[in-house]
Amino acid sequence: MSAPQPVGWVVAGAGWVASDHMAPAIAASPGSRVVAVVDRDLAAAERLAARFPGARACRDVAGAAAVPGAQVVYVATPNHAHRPVVEDAAAAGLAVLCEKPLAASLSDARELVAACAAAGIFAATAYDQRFHPAHRTAARLVASGALGTVTAVRIVYGCWLPPDWVPENHPGHDNWRADPARAGGGAYVDLAPHGIDLVGALLGEDLVRATTLQQQRVQDYPVDDGSVLVGTTASGVLVSIHNSYNTADTLPRRRLEIVGTRAQLVATNTMGQDAGGRLELIDAADGTSAPVPFDTGLSPFTAQVQAVEAALTDPGRTAWPYPMDRDLRLLGLMHDALPVTTSDDFEELLR
Repeated sequence: MSAPQPVGWVVAGAGWVASDHMAPAIAASPGSRVVAVVDRDLAAAERLAARFPGARACRDVAGAAAVPGAQVVYVATPNHAHRPVVEDAAAAGLAVLCEKPLAASLSDARELVAACAAAGIFAATAYDQRFHPAHRTAARLVASGALGTVTAVRIVYGCWLPPDWVPENHPGHDNWRADPARAGGGAYVDLAPHGIDLVGALLGEDLVRATTLQQQRVQDYPVDDGSVLVGTTASGVLVSIHNSYNTADTLPRRRLEIVGTRAQLVATNTMGQDAGGRLELIDAADGTSAPVPFDTGLSPFTAQVQAVEAALTDPGRTAWPYPMDRDLRLLGLMHDALPVTTSDDFEELLR
């Protein structure tokens, strides 16, 4: 019996996250390979494709769909371009892993989710923090009851993102994350989705109610550079998520706390692109702290790739636990958490 062929990935968007993190993660998994790279800038697609044996550069998903072995499209374009790329992938019958947030507007997000459902394809949102080994370890500890009754989750996830920020080793790129038309917002839209999703992954229950305050205090651009969301799950766990583009990278800026009646989990510097950081368990009985080991060698991006592999190659045994309808609902909650009347009003503020 011949060995199964690796899952063939099309990388749509040759920017920083795709080229520095996701594409290498695909190549690092024995069960996957990059077969094509799509970018409107064909030269950028060619540069990234050249790093992976046999990969082709294409201008659009339609061209990549014809590449032998193409099965799933990883969508890493700026947010405003997610919908057309996902719709083209769905029309070609390819599976989709779309970067968060699903789109720059809630209406586009609804349309792309509907397109995937109508095509009957596997479709998921790329939340790599779900798969960070420290966070998966934390979720197992919560499920085991080691923390007792969980009362609160507190997340701080920030960075320094000035208007002229350019990813290292990516000259010629611009900071589209500060462009309301392409990003759909600022720090809140970019970073809060990670925390909102992660609450559900850690607790096994999602946020159901939230409100948010934003700031434009430091960076000179027309989107927020900081936000604080507060909310609650259905069972009453209180959640706070502080995101920022105005916290110096030299300062403490990545921290996750899960507070329980028996113990508290504290994760420091785990929210990021690699598998680093520290996880510790603090005993409520005497306040002693003990490190919690986790796999520091498995990239959250590679773990995400392997989860998609399993869902595509053995769907009967491996059900994807995060349906896109759920991700869309949480995106709607995030939009509605802003101090405006409706999500449509939110979109109007971005115009």
